[in-house]
Amino acid sequence: MQIAAMWDLFVTGILRGGLYALMAVGLALLLGVMNISSFMHGELYMIGAYMGWFAFVTLGLNPILAILFAAVGSFIVGMVIERGFFYPLRRRSKEGWLLNAYLVTVGLSFVLQNAALAIFRPIYRGIRTYWTGSIRISPAMSISADRVMGFLVAVVTIVAFWLFMRGTKIGRAIRAVAQDERGAMLVGIELDRIHTLSFGLSSMLAGIAGASLLSINPAYPSMGLLPLAKSWLVVILAGLGNIRGAIIGGFIVGIAEAASYYFLGAGWQDVTSVTMLIIILLFKPSGLFGTEVKGILER
Repeated sequence: MQIAAMWDLFVTGILRGGLYALMAVGLALLLGVMNISSFMHGELYMIGAYMGWFAFVTLGLNPILAILFAAVGSFIVGMVIERGFFYPLRRRSKEGWLLNAYLVTVGLSFVLQNAALAIFRPIYRGIRTYWTGSIRISPAMSISADRVMGFLVAVVTIVAFWLFMRGTKIGRAIRAVAQDERGAMLVGIELDRIHTLSFGLSSMLAGIAGASLLSINPAYPSMGLLPLAKSWLVVILAGLGNIRGAIIGGFIVGIAEAASYYFLGAGWQDVTSVTMLIIILLFKPSGLFGTEVKGILER
């Protein structure tokens, strides 16, 4: 295998993995802080895509502002969902929280899909390009500017989120809740506020992913199914609730899928991903970076 081909393969995998990591980080945040196995994460990706389309096409905003519009809108939608559904559920469901929260996310997934179907009809709402042109990676390989910029948006978002979690008072409060809810309450942290904020942040990360890939994956009511599956694949592979692991796991899956496409052909990416997942579950059920204690930013 030539060095140039290896470089092209690596770049393709990194670009793919960046978006996987962005989606998986939001899912890992919910698992680590609120212990929610969310099956509506793909619908939040869809909401971000529709908001990006509305901002870019209808409002005429530039690409960065359109993605920021989707980020803010998804954040607000996430907080409304948390306060409207999960906040009351926490008051009424103590012992059955895991199952009840899971069922709520499944129900909301169907509701949001059908709401989008009723509002937007089964019509693809996409754009031709955010950024025109392509970027030459090697003498034999060029990648569209939209895909490269989508990757850069994902990287900047993940870095900003990481700095927020590590360097701000609210971020440290979220980490404290993830590590020990009772201890966090004893030092004066308001759990309800942290839960609402965490759900909003998770929704925002998914919304940014949907908006940044709008020119590649147009908005459609059922578009969230594949991103949801990839997010869960990365999270299970890395370890439930582990944000650092979700970031690394996203790139591992991206590179593995790019390699399988190169060596085995189209259609083998999913086979490779599922095979990796089966092997991890057989030999290390807690995930590559998982431990007995599940929480965000665990060491």
